[in-house]
Amino acid sequence: MRGKRETMLSAKKLSRYIPDKWAKTEVLKNDAEIKKHLPLTQILSESGLREMLGKWRMVYVKPTRGSRGRGVMKVEAIEGKEAGRSARSYAYQLGEMRLTFGTYKAMYRSILSQVKGNAYLVQKGIQLLKHKGRPFDIRLVVQQAPRGGWEATATVGRVAHPRKIVTNGSEGGTIYPTAYLLKSYADRVKLNGMLKQMDQLGVRTAKRLHRSYPGIVEIGLDLALDRQLKPWILEVNTVPDPCPFALLEDQSMLRKIVRYGKAYGKTYRLRCKKAKRGL
Repeated sequence: MRGKRETMLSAKKLSRYIPDKWAKTEVLKNDAEIKKHLPLTQILSESGLREMLGKWRMVYVKPTRGSRGRGVMKVEAIEGKEAGRSARSYAYQLGEMRLTFGTYKAMYRSILSQVKGNAYLVQKGIQLLKHKGRPFDIRLVVQQAPRGGWEATATVGRVAHPRKIVTNGSEGGTIYPTAYLLKSYADRVKLNGMLKQMDQLGVRTAKRLHRSYPGIVEIGLDLALDRQLKPWILEVNTVPDPCPFALLEDQSMLRKIVRYGKAYGKTYRLRCKKAKRGL
């Protein structure tokens, strides 16, 4: 029995696909430098969600397993006044649906009805930068290089659908070159420095995950930039979708992704049905 369990654990470590967001977070927290770029995350519980809302007013609740932004909720504690007195209400958004509640318990019961017994995480909310009033994040791809080592090979900006909270192309997001989205926030010199910092963070993240899961050959980091332009790792995907890069006018990054993937036996499907091209 012990031998079978060890074999299963070994197979998991050698897998190229690590779906558990919590497992990846736990690994990355062990690197002091990467930890500075990880929003506080914990397993969803009634007391934990209440505590995190009390500290930050806005958090994200997301399934520990899942992709493409499915099941992600933006949860908020809203300060206001009622009959001249301070009052707090609560709200969450899932897809295009936004619900508001007068009490925390009522909201939490509703969230549990969406969770349906599955494991979820609570993550400190990072206020995303915006493009024309719509939030955006950055997808950064890091791959094993044909000659060895790790390399940040591609980056793209993803702007959320006007009525949604997630930026994924599969949820109607719009794809832009990263530099285009950031040019209103930083001059050329600062922008180059930001891009270099994100590349270095991505490579460090890939190396750290690879130590625990040596089967990993590529990752896609979803990065948020806050108002001080600090990058935050929202999520790490071990099977990144190259589809957004197929929508860019400049196809050089896509060609590089495909070339590097071919070196480690990977092929990609490039049918992009839902994402929109911004430029």
